[in-house]
Amino acid sequence: MSARIAIRPAVAADVPLVLELIRALGEYERLSHEVVVTEADLHEQLFGARPVAEALIGEIDGQPAGFALFFHNFSTFLGKPGLYLEDVFVRPEHRGAGLGKALMVELARIAVARGCGRFEWSVLDWNQPSIDFYRSLGAIGMDEWTVQRVSGEALHKLANAAQAE
Repeated sequence: MSARIAIRPAVAADVPLVLELIRALGEYERLSHEVVVTEADLHEQLFGARPVAEALIGEIDGQPAGFALFFHNFSTFLGKPGLYLEDVFVRPEHRGAGLGKALMVELARIAVARGCGRFEWSVLDWNQPSIDFYRSLGAIGMDEWTVQRVSGEALHKLANAAQAE
């Protein structure tokens, strides 16, 4: 008998579950020390007055087994919105049942329905199982691009820098 997979939008009551899954993802990616988000943070950003992201919950046989968190960006070259997948995670004990693919398919459907020109995400370069999975879905690595980030103290320093003369 195969597992019954269901994908649904997260609701405010799912915030503790989303946080639990984010922490499990942090552990898997060896980045637990960077997971500082709180339930209050997630509630505000997903369900507050000005939500900036959305989440999907993936269930297997009625039990929460994974999630995807995403938001919209914009392509100036295409002149269209894009859908950016910030995180997707399936609990290790549920991998291989098809939930990861079901989440990705649902995200692609959302992107198409919303007129997005792209659906994209980043993956850690050591995570070969995920890279292989994404390639099996038709994803193309953008190897000529590198992620740039300003955060923490550097972000505040940049924000307070004097304007160029």
